[in-house]
Amino acid sequence: MATNLAIDDRLLQKAVQAGKLRTKKETVTKALEEFIQRRQQRKILRVCGTFEFREDWDYKADRHGRESRR
Repeated sequence: MATNLAIDDRLLQKAVQAGKLRTKKETVTKALEEFIQRRQQRKILRVCGTFEFREDWDYKADRHGRESRR
């Protein structure tokens, strides 16, 4: 999809250098991918705060139990 954007040249050049990327297109694509990834991680973090953990859970015993089932 062809798109025309007015992007600050100075900012874009700094991004190209910071990312050690070869082209402006590659830089914008990488920036969009990282933006989406960070948003998805925020969603995961919000969900993680909603779980209730058992205080009496012994993770070491549970780990050993799984190893013996293999």
